Amino acid sequence: MEPLLATVILVAVGIGFLAIFFYLTIRVVQQYEKMVVFRLGKTNESLVRGPGINLIWPIIDRPVKVDLRESFIEVPSQTTITKDNAPINIDFLIYWKIVDPLKSLVNVVYFAGALQGIATTTLRAVIGDIVLDDVLSKREQINEVLRTRLDESTERWGGKVTTVEIREITPPRDVQDAMNRQLSAERTRRAVITESEGARQSAINVAEGEKQAAILRAEGDRQSAILRAEGFSEALQRIFSAASGVDEKTMALQYLEALKAIGSSASTKYVIPFEFTQLLQPLVGYLARSANDDGPAAG
Repeated sequence: MEPLLATVILVAVGIGFLAIFFYLTIRVVQQYEKMVVFRLGKTNESLVRGPGINLIWPIIDRPVKVDLRESFIEVPSQTTITKDNAPINIDFLIYWKIVDPLKSLVNVVYFAGALQGIATTTLRAVIGDIVLDDVLSKREQINEVLRTRLDESTERWGGKVTTVEIREITPPRDVQDAMNRQLSAERTRRAVITESEGARQSAINVAEGEKQAAILRAEGDRQSAILRAEGFSEALQRIFSAASGVDEKTMALQYLEALKAIGSSASTKYVIPFEFTQLLQPLVGYLARSANDDGPAAG
């Protein structure tokens, strides 16, 4: 029994030893990770392992996993001085990720802490070159300048700054009051402009309506005048047509009737206009022609 028990113990110890060995030897690296192996305290690019199952030498190798996913840090509110000596408070977010795991472990102790420290000094340097009005109105440009400078500073640490987002800019109280007054004045100005624009458009519409009405009235008067003229012309044409159908005999009878009416009046003197003598010429001509016509017939 004793040899069998000793064999079982040896097998158990061996299995335990193998389990511990495999536990210390096998490392599983996730898809979003890379593993840097320090062998006897040294490392290089060849000791950087990718995702999957990786084997290391126990005791000799020390593996360190590095997360490659994008992360962010929150920089608390910082008081900075603008180019025109206005103090403002700014807080922002920095999004970053590790692109070189070896540098991130060898060149810096704690990348996120180092990034936050350099971000505060970079912020003061950037804001110090910009006046207050531009700080308040050019947030996107400031974000890009901060991102570029931080990315240049952290490149030696194996990291990359992908985005910088300023969350809040708090100007001094007196500047806020001035901004509120300016905003109120701007709103009042816009309201006055809108009101005057409406009045101007209304006046234009009224004037346009009056012009159209005047045009329509003038057009109506013109058409009326044309119709009156056409009616008068038509009447004259009818009179002319009727007069052209009256022969000299009829005209002579009409003249004689007129002279008869004049002779029957009680007056002893008559003033006959010269124009009337011209009207008698057709009568005289008609009587002369009648006498000529009757003379040969009587002979």
